[in-house]
Amino acid sequence: MDLLNALVALTNFVLIPAIAYGSQLALGALGVTLVYGILRFSNFAHGDTMAFGTMVAILVTWGLQSMGVSLGPLPTALLAIPFGILGCAALLLATDRVVYRFYRAQKAVPVILVIVSMGVMFVYNGITRFIIGPDTQSFADGERFLMNARQFREWTGLAEPLVIRWTQGITLVTAVIVVIALFWFLNRTRTGKSMRAYSDNEDLALLSGIDPEKVVRVTWLIVAALATIAGVLYGLDKSFMPFTYFQLLLPIFAAAIVGGLGSPVGAIAGGFVIAFSEVGITYAWKKVLTYLLPESLAPDGLVQLLATDYKFAVSFMILVVVLLFRPTGLFRGKSV
Repeated sequence: MDLLNALVALTNFVLIPAIAYGSQLALGALGVTLVYGILRFSNFAHGDTMAFGTMVAILVTWGLQSMGVSLGPLPTALLAIPFGILGCAALLLATDRVVYRFYRAQKAVPVILVIVSMGVMFVYNGITRFIIGPDTQSFADGERFLMNARQFREWTGLAEPLVIRWTQGITLVTAVIVVIALFWFLNRTRTGKSMRAYSDNEDLALLSGIDPEKVVRVTWLIVAALATIAGVLYGLDKSFMPFTYFQLLLPIFAAAIVGGLGSPVGAIAGGFVIAFSEVGITYAWKKVLTYLLPESLAPDGLVQLLATDYKFAVSFMILVVVLLFRPTGLFRGKSV
């Protein structure tokens, strides 16, 4: 019985949160890796791109809620995601036309585009905070729990409860659907194959008649969709604050680099590696060990390697190790 209680505690506090968080990081890292693989620069504005798309979705959600629109147990924000994607896509396409296109025409080296993206990042962050403010915003409604503690105890008779939130279930299902749709698009459609060809060999793709501007536009549209969906899912699961998405840039880039920058499969794997590392290292293992060990050996302290305040330090450490020993990542993306 204690073994089952330990397994439930592990599932409740490590496995489920890490799977949900990993799904969010994977979607964010997919956006980063697409920009790197196709447009050939590291987009440091991606975190604030997520914040902008999420902000639009929040504003639309509030409007829908004021009109009495509801999805029952599901959050109304799911209806607002398409509007967030449209707003984010408009911003990215306008930025590309006003900023990035100039540097592409000049054949600027990637480091110049990286610096430019940093400037874009601060502009995006300022716009988001100006419109919605710097404070934490809540936009979730509907049912909170897919399974609550009382139901689980009644069904199993275990002392340790298992709690699954609707937002965690929605995150996993949505991430699976988005990833399947993205891979189908890249591998089965003519435009997707053009994007892959452009990524593999730009000169050969141009000689084959591929329109580079169309590839760029479609890339930004996909990035807008991935950023908005990832941002909304993260905001529903936790909370929305513009500065939080700026901080998310580190674990998202760490996920993309650990998996292999430029590799979509690697971005997904990297997202879960970072998520399980952050959650596992910052979790207090006292409860699980108390169930597993004899009473005489039960720990007195929290058995926590790092406080949750330092969870982003885990991403940084993993990033440094990967860059030192395997810069191409787990799936051998383009060398950083």
